[in-house]
Amino acid sequence: MRRVLIAGTHSGCGKTTVTCAVLAALKARGTDVSAFKCGPDYIDPMFHREVLGIPSHNLDSFFCSDDTLKYLLMENSRGSDIAVIEGVMGYYDGADGRGSAFSVAQLTGTPVVIVIDCRGMSESIGAVMRGFLEYRSPCMIVGFVFNKLPEKLIPLAGKLCDELGTKYLGYFPKTDLTIESRHLGLVTANEITDIRQKLGKLGDIAEKCIDLDAIMALADNKFPEFRAPSFPQLNGDGPVVAVARDKAFCFIYDDNIRLLEKLGIVVRFFSPFTDKRLPENASGLILCGGYPELHSEELAANREMLDDIRSRIESGMPTIAECGGFMYLHDSFEDMDGNAHSGAGVIHGKAYRTPKLQRFGYITMTSGKDGLLCSSGDCIKAHEFHYFDSTDCGSDMTARKPDGRSWECVHMNDHLYAGFPHLYFYSDIGMAVRFAEACRKYMENGTNEDKDISAR
Repeated sequence: MRRVLIAGTHSGCGKTTVTCAVLAALKARGTDVSAFKCGPDYIDPMFHREVLGIPSHNLDSFFCSDDTLKYLLMENSRGSDIAVIEGVMGYYDGADGRGSAFSVAQLTGTPVVIVIDCRGMSESIGAVMRGFLEYRSPCMIVGFVFNKLPEKLIPLAGKLCDELGTKYLGYFPKTDLTIESRHLGLVTANEITDIRQKLGKLGDIAEKCIDLDAIMALADNKFPEFRAPSFPQLNGDGPVVAVARDKAFCFIYDDNIRLLEKLGIVVRFFSPFTDKRLPENASGLILCGGYPELHSEELAANREMLDDIRSRIESGMPTIAECGGFMYLHDSFEDMDGNAHSGAGVIHGKAYRTPKLQRFGYITMTSGKDGLLCSSGDCIKAHEFHYFDSTDCGSDMTARKPDGRSWECVHMNDHLYAGFPHLYFYSDIGMAVRFAEACRKYMENGTNEDKDISAR
C-alpha cells in the first residue's frame, strides 16, 4: 500500500500548501488518491476534500491505539493508488510522545517528506536537514521539498541532499496563491470563492517543480500488521441522529459519522442556520463546533430552530454539543464584536469572546458521575481549541493536560454532553455505543425516562 506523509519543520512552513499541490497534481494525472491529516485539525481536511471531492480523514496517535490508527489508515485508503498524509505542527511535535506526525509515521511505517521553509537561509538549510534526519532513529524521512527556495539555490539544495544521503524531491517557489487565516487558523475551503482555481494552479506548480514520480516510488512500503476494532450492533431499527452541518457548524470528524453508521445509526444532516426544525424522526442530536460567532445574528433570528432544540433536549433527547455547539446552547453568546445574541437557553450562562486561545490542546477528562457517554471515574480523551469562554463551563468532568494542569468542565447527565472539549469516537468506541444506545431508547420510549444506560 503506497503512502507518504508530508511533514514540516514547524507550523506555517508551507506543508498545507505543498500537500494540496501534490494532491491536485496527482488527481490531474488520474491517480486515485486518499488524503489524511495528522492530529485533531478540522480545517486542513476541508482543503483536501475540496481538491479530491471525497472526505479527508484524521490520524491521531493521541486519540487512537496503535491498532486503531493502522486500521483507520488502511480502511480509509482502500481502492486508492496512494494515501497522502499531511503532518501537524513540526514533524516531531506532540504531547508526551503521542499526537506527532513522527509517531504516526513510525506506527504505520510511512515514508516521510519534510517541507523546509527556506526564507532567509542558504547553507543553513543543511543544518536544519541534518537535525531532522538525526534527531530520532529511525526518522522515517526519505527526502525534502524546499519551500520558497530561490531558483539560484536549487543546485545547493540538491548538493545538500547528496551529502546527507537523502532525496531531493523538488522545490516550491514563492507564490501569491495564499490562503487567509482567522482566529482558529485558516479560513475554511468553502469561504474562498476561487478555491478550485487556486488549487488547480498549485497542482500545476507541483507537476513542474516537485518530483511526483520519485514520491510515488518512495511511498511503496509494506504495511504493518494490526487487529481491527469490533463494532457492536444496535438491536432493531437504527435511530436517526440529527447532525448540524452548515457554514456555522462545520467542525466534525468524518470518522465520527462513519462510526455511528457502523453501529446502526441513521445520520441526517440539518442546518441550524436555515432549517426551522430538527428532522421529525430524530432520536439524537449532535451540535458540532464551527463559527457560530460569525453568524450569530442569523442563528439568533431563527427562533423556531432554537425553541425546537431546547424542547427536544428538555424532553430527554440524547445530545452532544461541542465547542461552537455548546456556545449555541447558552442563554446568549457573543459575536466577534462582543455583541450578545440569544441562544437556545439550555445552558444558563453566557458564552463570550476572549483575546487569546483558552485551554488549547489535548486533554484527558475524568467523569465525576454516570452520564450519557461514560460512567463515574471513566476517562475520555478530548481536544480544546477556542477563543471563547463561558460563565458556566460545567463541572461534571475534570480535564487534565499532559503537563499536569487541570480544571473542571462539561455539563453531563443521562442525556446531555455539552462543553468546549471536542470528542473523537475512535478514542473509545464504547463512548459512541453508549450514545447510540441512548438514542435507541429515546426512539422506543419517546422520552429518555429509562436511566439505565448500557455500560461499555
